[in-house]
Amino acid sequence: MEEKLRLMLKAAQQAIANAQDLEEINQVRIHYLGKKGELTRILRGMGALAADERRNYGQLANKIREEIEEALEKQTNVFKNKEKQERLAAEKIDVTLPGNVFYLGHLHPITTILNQIEDIFLGLGFSIAEGPEVELDYYNFEALNIPAGHPARELQDTFFITPNILLRTHTSPVQVRTMEVTTPNIPVKIIAPGKVYRRDDDATHTPMFHQVEGLAIDRQITFADLKGTLQLFAAETFGADIRTRFRPSFFPFTEPSAEVDISCVMCAGQGCRVCSQTGWLEILGCGMVHPRVLEMSGYSSEEVTGFAFGLGVERIAMLKYGIDDMRLLFENDLRFLAQF
Repeated sequence: MEEKLRLMLKAAQQAIANAQDLEEINQVRIHYLGKKGELTRILRGMGALAADERRNYGQLANKIREEIEEALEKQTNVFKNKEKQERLAAEKIDVTLPGNVFYLGHLHPITTILNQIEDIFLGLGFSIAEGPEVELDYYNFEALNIPAGHPARELQDTFFITPNILLRTHTSPVQVRTMEVTTPNIPVKIIAPGKVYRRDDDATHTPMFHQVEGLAIDRQITFADLKGTLQLFAAETFGADIRTRFRPSFFPFTEPSAEVDISCVMCAGQGCRVCSQTGWLEILGCGMVHPRVLEMSGYSSEEVTGFAFGLGVERIAMLKYGIDDMRLLFENDLRFLAQF
């Protein structure tokens, strides 16, 4: 019995030493220590032995089992470490190589400028109003004192869908719609940001662009209120050193009307190619709300007054960022957009 056990131990140790991988180690474990393995088969013959012999051979069998298990565990660890080293070698990376660059998106310059404009006027107590981009002739023209036959209605200026439906040419219809639902309540202080459409396409015009128009209605509003509001807007947008100039102009829906210029952001008002040597750049139009516009929206021009203004968001972006072609803002060229 003892000889069988020791021969089995020697054979098991040899099998463990010859194993090539974890699978073969597992087979050796089953062959010698399994329920039907060699050690179990030998131990079955102990039933015919005397009690003292069974005890002695049982102790020897347990010792041999421990030696086999220890050898199996040792060789198992060897193969596991080998597999780990092979895996690490296969997954090895060169830490001196440049890393993968992940480019994060950011806001479009038009969105950035639009957000800045909204923040300025929200800080002045204005609220944001919106309206449809597909508009009725009445709101786009008639209610803004632009009667039939006015040049602004010409097909070369406006995208007409039907004789009475068009793509809005400005966001002023939002002002009219707001006045209709708020009359006779005052004060009214809104800005109307949004897309507008005109049949223009060159370096400084696109068929679709963005406007922000403002409206304030209350008792005793004067041109001085308008001037102070727009001067603050210019300073917040272009810096505290910017200078403003108001020039008389004409708009059908305001009277009196004015164009607002700022000192050239390129030459600080000294005169350059951008400002045509004048030292000034036009940024927006404005004026006191025409009495007829107030009356058509249900307000009494004898009791209230108001001012309105309108600016092109792309125009502000071009001046602030030094862009010389508006079409760049809509071409989605990443080389251009990455600069912002």
